[in-house]
Amino acid sequence: MTCGRPKLLPMAHTTLLEQKFRDPFVTAKGETRGSVDWRGLKTLWLNTGTLCNIECANCYIKSSPTNDDLVYLTLDDITPFLDEVDALGEGPKEIGITGGEPFMCPDILKIMTAVLERGHSLLVLTNAMRPMMRPRIREGLKTLQAGHGDRITMRVSMDHHSRTLHDAERGEGSFDIACEGLAWLAENRFETAIAGRQDLAESEDEARDGYGRLIERLGLKIDPADAKALVLFPEMVEGDSPPEITTACWGILDVDPADMMCASQRMVVKRKGAGRASVTACTLLAYSPEFELGETLAAATDAPVQLNHPWCATFCVLGGASCSA
Repeated sequence: MTCGRPKLLPMAHTTLLEQKFRDPFVTAKGETRGSVDWRGLKTLWLNTGTLCNIECANCYIKSSPTNDDLVYLTLDDITPFLDEVDALGEGPKEIGITGGEPFMCPDILKIMTAVLERGHSLLVLTNAMRPMMRPRIREGLKTLQAGHGDRITMRVSMDHHSRTLHDAERGEGSFDIACEGLAWLAENRFETAIAGRQDLAESEDEARDGYGRLIERLGLKIDPADAKALVLFPEMVEGDSPPEITTACWGILDVDPADMMCASQRMVVKRKGAGRASVTACTLLAYSPEFELGETLAAATDAPVQLNHPWCATFCVLGGASCSA
C-alpha cells in the first residue's frame, strides 16, 4: 500500500520521483489514484500576481521582485468570477487574496472594496512589509476597516517567531519590518492571524509558545493555541517523494476527501501573455498545467481533481492543512 505518514526525505536520486505522479489515474504501483469531487464553494482565491517585494528561500510559488509569471489581476479580471459566485445564490463566501505580495497589485484596494461591497468576507495573505505600509494603502485599509472590519482578516506570514530564523528565510531586516506591520494592524483594530512553518527545528508546542511571546510583545489579539489564528503550515520542498494517495488511503488514514482544499476551493490566476484570467484547482499548484481547470468557475468545478502531485500528499492529505480560514 502506498499511503502512510513517513518522514519526507530529500531524494538522492530522481528515479522514484520520475515514476510517481505521472499518470493522473494510476499510481506508480498500479493502484487507482485518489481523487476529490467538488462539494461546493467555500473559498475563492484571487492570486494578484507573483511579484513580491522580497524573495524567500523556500517560496512554494517562487514569488520575487522579478517573477511576473502570474501578472497582476485587475478589477475587470475578477468581476466575472465574483458574478459567478453571486449567481450561485448561496450567500456570502470567503474570498482569499494571495500573491506574491497582494499590496503590490495596483488594483488591490479596488478589488478588496468590490469583494466587501458584495457582502463577502476577505482573507488577505500578506508579509505586512513596505507595500502594505505605503500611505495610500494604509489610508485605504483604514477606510475599509471602518466600513467592513468585521469581515476582513489579515494573515501575516511570519516564518518563525525569532528574528534569526525568520530573516534566514526572508532576508535581513524582514522580521523587524513585518513586526512593525503587525503592530500597525493591531493599532488599527484589524482582525489578524499569523502563518508560520512547522519544520523550523522545534515542536509545535514550542513554536506556539514562542509565537505567543511575540504576540504578547506586539499587542496582538491572537490566541497562539488557536490553529486558525496561528497557522503552522507543513513544509513543501521540491524533490521530496511523499507517498502517492490511492483510493484506499481515505479509509487507511481516516481522512475525508471532502476536507481537501480542492473539494471546496479554487484560485483565479492570470498568466503572463494570457488574454484573460483562469482557474486552478488550489492555491499551491499554479505552475502545473493539469491543475488549470478552465476560464470560468463553472468549468473548473465540473470534474474530480486527481491528486497527481507530491504536494497533494505532503500538504493536504498527510499534512492535514488548508489555506482557507
